[in-house]
Order: sequence, then structure tokens, then C-alpha cells
Amino acid sequence: MQKTSILPAFFLLFTSLIISCQPAAEINEADVTRIITTLAADDMEGRRMFSPGIEKASKFIQGEFQSIGLEYVDGLTSYEQKFDMYTITPKSVSVTINGQPVAEENLTASVNGERLNITSPNEVEVITVKAGDDFRGAISKARSAEGKVLILADPSHKGIFERYRGFLSGGNHVMALNDKAYVLVLTDITEVSSLNISVENDVKTESLSNVVGKISGKRPNEVVLFSAHYDHLGIRGTEGDTIYNGANDDASGTTAVITLAKYFKDMGTQPERTILFAAFTAEEGGGYGSTYFSQQLNPDEIVAMFNIEMIGKPAVSGPNTAWVTGFDKSSFGELLQKAVKGTEYEFYADPYPDQNLFYRSDNATLARLGVPAHSISTTPIDVDKDYHQASDEVSTLDLAHMTNTIKAIAAAATGMISGEDTPTRVDPANVN
Repeated sequence: MQKTSILPAFFLLFTSLIISCQPAAEINEADVTRIITTLAADDMEGRRMFSPGIEKASKFIQGEFQSIGLEYVDGLTSYEQKFDMYTITPKSVSVTINGQPVAEENLTASVNGERLNITSPNEVEVITVKAGDDFRGAISKARSAEGKVLILADPSHKGIFERYRGFLSGGNHVMALNDKAYVLVLTDITEVSSLNISVENDVKTESLSNVVGKISGKRPNEVVLFSAHYDHLGIRGTEGDTIYNGANDDASGTTAVITLAKYFKDMGTQPERTILFAAFTAEEGGGYGSTYFSQQLNPDEIVAMFNIEMIGKPAVSGPNTAWVTGFDKSSFGELLQKAVKGTEYEFYADPYPDQNLFYRSDNATLARLGVPAHSISTTPIDVDKDYHQASDEVSTLDLAHMTNTIKAIAAAATGMISGEDTPTRVDPANVN
């Protein structure tokens, strides 16, 4: 009788047991519900930047990344990507033009430092805004200028001047102290022969944190990025519901990032391209988190950016559909459409072009560097009554729809992660 070895059969049994012990890669509504309910809970206090609530949210996201088993991003020893911000609060502003002191109620300033002292008109660029001129355009020009600017606005612009004065009196946040400054004066003076400006500010240094992790791919210099912002508006007012929970905006996107991280990690095989996961801070405050993030990497290595924003409500085109901002700026959207062709999912171009949504989220920061960076959303933003309201709570969301949207994003990203698909780059000249 011929002897038969039992080793092959034992090996197959052992291998099957190992495989059966691996976690199944899936995206389920239970996980989605648990994560978004935690992020949008009242004890997160609306996740406003510099608040205890956003710190708590950061720790929660870090814990999720740890549980999933994501790697730290190069150069970090944790999932926190910390950076300093400077809160600048005005103490005093005084301006004298042509020997005439300007009344305090007719001036305001934005100065990126502790003080500003100017004694000659040669030290500033003077912009005159006459009656009927574009006031906002002058402000935009002053903000983009490299040096110091004096804006002389005709008294006919008093209404909009008051709004800017109120805004600037509340203080400003900057990522770096520098010499940039603009001083805004409501006056009928149009020619400056002599000038004296003195501004004193309080400057406070505070820290913020993005939360980032990765799954290393076989191609470390080719990266597919999934992102969302986890900050919101915090606590506002004194009566009624004062907590702006931000369930849809953007706990929904952050939930998607965490869920996708677990899904791709649970696949158990090394992806072709590296997958990066980022929860950005301070999007609502001015996109500071994504700005800092973009300065820590080589944008040429980011193959695609899936920025997930407000996916908690079904789109106007029906269930299992999502729209992509900046559809015409790269082939990103077309590749998503190709990836889900023949399935129940559909991606289409942003139906709200008048809202300029491509420029209103963290994707724009990287798109300006040439990255095919687009936001994916489903919410009918033009009629959503809960947007930036205290009513933006989990109870207003469709979590089954949200779960299906995350599944659609996972399916659509497969070709980019495998290296089969590569979107065309965005032309920075077309991202204003």
C-alpha cells in the first residue's frame, strides 16, 4: 500500500484557518452609526478650533486610527500633526492723514504681528475706493499684497465698511507672524501727503492638530488621499440649542475617512499605491489644517485626493448618487464614473456651480498645487435648512444612504489605488 503524506492537507487546513481569522473587509451601517454619533455628540461641544471639544474629537479619531492599525506618517511619532496658530486681537489703532486724525469709528486694521508703525506714505501701497468702486475687490487685493496697504474708502461705503470693521475687531488667526498688514479708513481724502499709523495687538500662540495615518503601498511616492475636516462651529448663542454639532458638516466626511481606513486595512494585502487618511482641523476657520498639511508633503506625489464633505443626506438625483466638485478641472470625476459603471452607484458633476463649492473646502488647498483634489458630496446645499445651524444633528441624516455613499467611494477608488487609473493633474492657473 502506498503511503500518503498528511502534510499538504494539514497545510491547506491551517491556511484556511488563518484566512478565516482575518477580519472581513466591509463597510457597515453599525460602524458608521457608532462613529458619527460619537463625533456629533453634545460632549464634543461643536468641535470649534481651540476648544476642549475639538481636542476630544482629535483623541477619538486618533484612537480609531490606532485600533485600525494605521501607520504613522513619515516624520511623526503619533497620528497628531500639530502646528501653531497665532490669534491676533487688536488693542489700539490710530491714523493721522495729512495732519488730520481719523476718528476711531472710521478706521480698522488687519496686522499680522504685535504692532505696526508707519510714518510716511512711502511705506504703504495706497488703494483709493471711490463711490461706486468695488470695495470687496480692494480688500481682496490688499489681502493678497505682500507688504503694507492703506485703503481709503469713500464714506458711501459705510455699510460694508462697518461689517468689515466688526469682523476685524474680533481678532484674526494667522499661521505665521509677518509684515503683512492693511489699514482701512473711511474718509473722503483721496491724496496722502503725510501719514502716521500706529497699531498695537495682543498675540496669543495656540496649537491645532490634524489627525493623519497611512497604509504603505508598494509605490511609496504615489499616494491616494482620503480626507475630511473634523472641526465645526462650536457653541453659539445663549438660548435654546446652542451646540452646533456639525453631524453632516463634516462629521459625516470624517466618519467616511475612518470607515474607509478600516476597510482598506482589513483587506490584508499591501496596496499598490500608498493610501493616506487625513482629518483636517480648522476648515471652518479658514482652511488652516489643510494648508499646513499641504506644506509637509510633495504635492506631485499625491495622485488623487478624495475630500469627503457632507454625505449624510441623499442628493437631488436620488439614492446611491454623489456629486463631484470641479468636475471639469481633471479627469478625476470621469474615472469615478468609469469605476462604478454597471453598478447601483453614480457620480456626476456638481449641480450647484453658482455656489463655488470647489473653492469652499480643503480640496482647493491642494488643487492650487496641481493635485487632482475634489470634494465628493451628496447634500442639496442650496436648500439644506440645517447647514451651519444648531439643527445639524445625526437625527436629520440618512445613515443607510451615507453608508452606501462610503461603499461607492471605496469602489470608485479601487482603480486609483491599484495603479490602473491616474487622474490628470489640475492646472493651478485655473484655481483662483
